[in-house]
Amino acid sequence: MNYPRSISLLLCLLLGLNNAVFAEPTDNHDHQAHDNEANTSHDEQASQQNIHISAAQAQLANITVEKLTPHVLTYQVYAPGEIKENAYSSYLVSPRVDSIVQRRHAALGDRVNKGQALVTLFSESVAEAQAEFKLAYEEWQRVKKLGKKIVSGKRYTTAQTNYDASRARLVAYGISNNAINNQIKKTATLGEYTLVAGHQGSVLFDNFHQGQRVSAGEQLMKIADEHQLWVEAYIAANLQLSLPKGTEAKIKVADEFYTANVSQEAHTIDPHTRTRVVRMVINNKAHLLHPGLFADVYFSFSSITPVLAVPESALMRSSDGDWLVFVEHEANEFEAIEVELGRNFGKWREITGVEANSRVVMTGAFFVAAEIAKGGFDPHNH
Repeated sequence: MNYPRSISLLLCLLLGLNNAVFAEPTDNHDHQAHDNEANTSHDEQASQQNIHISAAQAQLANITVEKLTPHVLTYQVYAPGEIKENAYSSYLVSPRVDSIVQRRHAALGDRVNKGQALVTLFSESVAEAQAEFKLAYEEWQRVKKLGKKIVSGKRYTTAQTNYDASRARLVAYGISNNAINNQIKKTATLGEYTLVAGHQGSVLFDNFHQGQRVSAGEQLMKIADEHQLWVEAYIAANLQLSLPKGTEAKIKVADEFYTANVSQEAHTIDPHTRTRVVRMVINNKAHLLHPGLFADVYFSFSSITPVLAVPESALMRSSDGDWLVFVEHEANEFEAIEVELGRNFGKWREITGVEANSRVVMTGAFFVAAEIAKGGFDPHNH
């Protein structure tokens, strides 16, 4: 449609005025509005970091708050263990040549004294050695009686050497000096010999039967002196402990406690259990302990320097699994603080991440955590 020139100008002015009225805000207005919104959100988030609990609620929930001060604390490390015979005061009884068991003189559990007969055996090799010894002994007696002035030096030396060698052979077969002397007196049965106890102790096992043929080195008995036993503790491979010789440990067997001292520490890791062995010596004069018993081993340590520690009741888990404690800034106003756990001191646990002298919730932490959860507070500020 065609309008007069004056009307067209008026329409253009009206349209321009209308556009000015409905134009979008400028960029400066956008930034200012966004900043105001961010500040409001930050203030709201900051107000949510602390949770206020009334005095009545705190009393009802048994919330206690204490100042966190450094202390020197002691702690224990537990390890499973086992009572074992002292291998340095025990030995295996076994024949040194193939033999046949004739008679037993001691049985399982018996306490034997040094030199006491344990088992009598028969061996063809021993019979041959005894026969050779008889001949060598008689020859040596004749030559020695005649003296060096009568016999040649070679015969004298040969007789003495044969005698010493035949006697040493019997000793190597496990024949005692008394048995050898009886052989000289011709009171022993040829081929028969008796194994005796090297020292006092208890028979821990007797794995044989009379009439049984046994090979050289086959274990017949184990004799152990149970006055002093070993305790072997199995320590986790990744646990770094300083356990020098003489370190004291408490040993629990059944409901009784005993004291033991570290004697040795292995420097290798068992490929099956992935543990290292710490060996201790324990006195057993009353014979209340026996090899094979399981034991609980407790090593005690000190923190040396003061540490910050809280009871287990003060620790809570966050939604993503981190450990938290609750710090009181104002009366009944608490904040969740993330902490790292350290050593275990029995009922107390070392923590880092909180300043000394902070007022920390020691009991009732669960109630504080529940109140914070109601407010939707995330200690990580996510």
